[in-house]
Amino acid sequence: MPSQASLLRLAPQKHKHAILEPMALIGREIASSLIERKVNRRAPQFAPAGQSTQMIIGASPENDFQILRLSQGLYKKMNLKRVYYSAYMPVTADNRLPVLASPPLLREHRLYQADWLLRFYGFSAEEILSEDAPHLDESFDPKTAWALRHPEFFPVEINRADYATLLRVPGIGVLSAKRIIAARRFSLITHESIKKIGVVLKRAKYFIICSGRPFEKSDQQPAHIRQQLLLGESRGPLILPLPRQLVLPGLFA
Repeated sequence: MPSQASLLRLAPQKHKHAILEPMALIGREIASSLIERKVNRRAPQFAPAGQSTQMIIGASPENDFQILRLSQGLYKKMNLKRVYYSAYMPVTADNRLPVLASPPLLREHRLYQADWLLRFYGFSAEEILSEDAPHLDESFDPKTAWALRHPEFFPVEINRADYATLLRVPGIGVLSAKRIIAARRFSLITHESIKKIGVVLKRAKYFIICSGRPFEKSDQQPAHIRQQLLLGESRGPLILPLPRQLVLPGLFA
C-alpha cells in the first residue's frame, strides 16, 4: 500500500518496518556489490535481477503525488530497479474497500509514464506534480502535461540543446535524443532529417525549432497547443496495458 495508514486499515497484520527493513538491507547489499565489482569484476554479483516492489492503485485514498514521491524515495534509498503499479480490481466485498465501476487502468498507465520520467528522463516527482496539483492529467502523458505548464522552457533549438534539455521535449525519447546528439556532429539537423531520427513530431513540433525555424507557425500559446494536441490524441485510440497483478513477492527479472 502507498501509506502506513492504508496498510494498517487494509492489511493490519502487516507492518511498515517489516516491509521496509528487508528492502533496505537488500538495497545496501546491492550497493556494496556494485562497489566491489568496480574493484574486482570477478566478485559475485548480489541480486543480479535487482529489487522491485508493487503498489496497488485505487484501493486507498493516496493521490498520484504521494505515490510518485514514495516511488522516488524507494529508488533513492532502496536501490530499487522497478516499482510496479497495479490498478485495483475488487475480488471481494468489504466495507474497507472502495466500490469502483472499473479498474483505474488509465491512472495506472499514467503512473507508469511518470515513473519512466523519474528513472530515465531526469525529472523529480516535485516537477511532475505538487501539493496544489496532485493528480496526473488523464488527457496527456506526464511529460506533455509538464511542457504545457512550462512554456518558458520552449521552444528548444534542436541543433544546440544538450541531452538533458532534449529529454524534456514531448515526442523526444532517450533513443531519439542520442540520435540527435550523434547526427549533429556531422551536419545540422533539418526539418526533413529530424523525421528520420525517430522524433514523434505530432507532439514535438509545438516545442522545438530547427536552426531558428519553427515547425508550427500558428498560435503558440499553451491553450492553443493544448487544443491541437487534444485533436491529435483523439485521432488515435489510447492503448492501455492489460489488467494484471503480480502475485509473487520478492525479486523479479
